[in-house]
Amino acid sequence: MISSLHRPTLAKVDLSAISENIEQVVSHIPKKVQTFAVVKANAYGHGAVAVAKHLSKQVDGFCVSNLDEALELRQAGLEQPILILGVVLPDEVPLAIQENITLTVASLEWLEIAKKQGLDLTGLTCHIKIDSGMGRIGVRSQGDADSLIAGLKSLGADVEGIFTHFATADEADDSKFKRQLAFFTDLVNNLVDRPRLVHASNSATSIWHAETVFNAVRLGVVIYGLNPSGSALDLPYNIRPALSLETALVHVKTLPAGQDVGYGATYTTTADEVIGTIPIGYADGWTRDLQGFHVVVDGQLCPIVGRVSMDQITVRLPKVYPLGTPVTLMGENGGASITATEVAEKRGTINYEVLCLLSDRVPRSYD
Repeated sequence: MISSLHRPTLAKVDLSAISENIEQVVSHIPKKVQTFAVVKANAYGHGAVAVAKHLSKQVDGFCVSNLDEALELRQAGLEQPILILGVVLPDEVPLAIQENITLTVASLEWLEIAKKQGLDLTGLTCHIKIDSGMGRIGVRSQGDADSLIAGLKSLGADVEGIFTHFATADEADDSKFKRQLAFFTDLVNNLVDRPRLVHASNSATSIWHAETVFNAVRLGVVIYGLNPSGSALDLPYNIRPALSLETALVHVKTLPAGQDVGYGATYTTTADEVIGTIPIGYADGWTRDLQGFHVVVDGQLCPIVGRVSMDQITVRLPKVYPLGTPVTLMGENGGASITATEVAEKRGTINYEVLCLLSDRVPRSYD
């Protein structure tokens, strides 16, 4: 999808905020811990290449979701370690070796396929994944972990790391978290051949369970200035949102009482109302369920009236404003602000999703 550069809709990314957020988290975890910045899903909508380049001297490596995301960073000239958190099929091993990309191996079946294909894993760096209770990818026993490590090494692989992922580290009830942690800790401590890197801490674990950090952390949504729990848990220190979403009024009119607005005629004016149109819609990631939410114009919260269209949104204004007047969808404007978490709560989802849904049609600019 092409970026729409010739309209006023823009996502502004403050790269210094991302750096400051990393510094804040790292200052609260044990020293001599390797830090990996998670830049999957286009760095949670912030722009993976720009973010990774900015952080290249601040972190020890990057985490992505799949091989294509890793290749994007390599093609942009990033030379730091890149760990793919998802499963890459054995067919892609030669490319991973060629590009020096670290793979996650999550099952004995993967190893068996590699053996049947006669793959030489010399030059491949990998981490093995433990399913400690998430129920997604990973082996579930120490025996399988030992077999996987030994089998990978027998084919020439460097088994650099072992990791797990917590399902409830961002919740007030930490009972399930503690069970997962105990399972993983016991498994790692009893391995026949323990890999060099052991990591279990995502953003939430690094914030609220810093004492459980092993020797590496994977920092994701927190570096972009978002609370991983939404509003369920208070942050113990300040972080700063790195992204604001802005546009401008492109049409303003006063409609009389009884005038329908938008598809489905779901909103009808009750008096003379000033209606402004802004050039953003669900094709940009500003979804239809945000009808009834608000934007900020001139420091005032203005409701979204009528349905969110593919390319346009209508808002009720307190007065007539000139074309080009700035409109803020996320961020601060004239003392009023909207956060990604507030948008998520309106939609019944999480702040991660709000930012990840911002499409490539929305240009990113960097400060």
